[in-house]
Amino acid sequence: MSKQEQLPVKLFRPFGPAIMEIDMPKEVVDNVNDYVEKIAKDKKKSKKLDMGDKLVGQVKQEIALEKEFYESHFKNFLTYAVQSYVYLVTKQKTKNFKLIDCWVVRQYENDYNPNHYHSGHLSGVGYLKLPKSFGETEQTTKEVNKNGMIEFVHGSTMFSSRSQMFIKPALGKFYVFPHYLMHLVYPFKGKEERRSISFNGEIDEQVFLSTYGPFKKIE
Repeated sequence: MSKQEQLPVKLFRPFGPAIMEIDMPKEVVDNVNDYVEKIAKDKKKSKKLDMGDKLVGQVKQEIALEKEFYESHFKNFLTYAVQSYVYLVTKQKTKNFKLIDCWVVRQYENDYNPNHYHSGHLSGVGYLKLPKSFGETEQTTKEVNKNGMIEFVHGSTMFSSRSQMFIKPALGKFYVFPHYLMHLVYPFKGKEERRSISFNGEIDEQVFLSTYGPFKKIE
């Protein structure tokens, strides 16, 4: 068994839809960061790979991973993460994983990502580079400093009902979740970069539809 196959995972069900946490190997993080730094220095390629117009994020730069790089340096980890998530949630194995897109988000002070969802069946986000501090919140009475955090939202906050889950980014942590799960990223204070990698993908249609219980796909 390879080191990657032994990566520990955690599954959270804060309000129905499951969110899985897994650690990206250091080699994967380093390779993606090196790739981003190289692209950022190449203005022509940086412009070609910029996904800013296709995504909702109000951030400095969103860079698509080129197919060759993805297949050489990120595909194995992502496939393992997706397969682990599917098995934990459905107790079924997915043989086919089709990547729709994969990109890196470069977020700086006051940048943010509004509440949104993704395409495909599954999505995810992992953290490649983080500021030493996300800065202090203006509202000192708040119990949680949300600066730089990602928030998942599902349903409504009512009596005996939880609808929010906040995650403070940690270097190397990667999260997989259903594409429809709404989420947003808060702005932060500071001059350093908050860098993350995201994806959208599809699994076996039969496995995906099996989680819908008695409902069947309408032809």
